Amino acid sequence: MTNPIHTTNCFNTFIQVAEDCPARTGEEPPPRAGQPTVAGLQYAMITKAPYKYTSDDVIFATSAPGRELDAKATKAEKSAARAAFFARGQACMRASSLGKRFGWGVHADSEGHIAIYAVDSKRYQALARDPKLTQVRAMRSKRG
Repeated sequence: MTNPIHTTNCFNTFIQVAEDCPARTGEEPPPRAGQPTVAGLQYAMITKAPYKYTSDDVIFATSAPGRELDAKATKAEKSAARAAFFARGQACMRASSLGKRFGWGVHADSEGHIAIYAVDSKRYQALARDPKLTQVRAMRSKRG
């Protein structure tokens, strides 16, 4: 019996910034102690190639197991590491600091590929009003 594979992908969905997000514009996540944060890695990956990657691609590539794989890892090794990672449920892009802290909305198209938009952009506002998209919010940072 094989283990079920969990996914973080969503389709035709717009993740608006969290209700308690302090950013009023999209901010690039700063490095911490000279190293990029997970949010910084996600930001770089998505902004360099909007609508190229799915949520699963981004979540895995910016996770510790995904970052531990080097360029020399074989396709089979990468596939096995990804299967092991998604054998357990993972936090989706709603839990990302991009929407919780840095002011970025995440749009997933009909194929599950994602792009981010600054909260103060016209495109963000259009996506937030689109009745064809499932509208959700990024998770709040604080209980309340």
